[in-house]
Amino acid sequence: MKKPYLALIALLLFSSYTAFTLWQADQSLIDFGLQLMSKPDTAQVVIDLYVLGGMACVWMYRDARSKGRPIVTVWPYFLLTAVFASIGPLLYIVVNGFRHPQSGK
Repeated sequence: MKKPYLALIALLLFSSYTAFTLWQADQSLIDFGLQLMSKPDTAQVVIDLYVLGGMACVWMYRDARSKGRPIVTVWPYFLLTAVFASIGPLLYIVVNGFRHPQSGK
């Protein structure tokens, strides 16, 4: 994906929705997370989300290394992934593009 328009649209829409929900929330993000982890059914969804976030961090790390970039350049994306899950990888794709490993493009 040389021009990640779909990732940009998803990033803008999801970031806007996230900002709106945080603004409307009656509790902090930490309190919300603790509430989700208090029940097995919602904890499973949170754990699943963080497994996917971890896999996305591995992908971003490998992609940055394959492009010759130092690990420090992906730490902001790791932090965003840890706090907001999909916003980190989406921003990484928008900023750095996405290349297919086979083509080298």
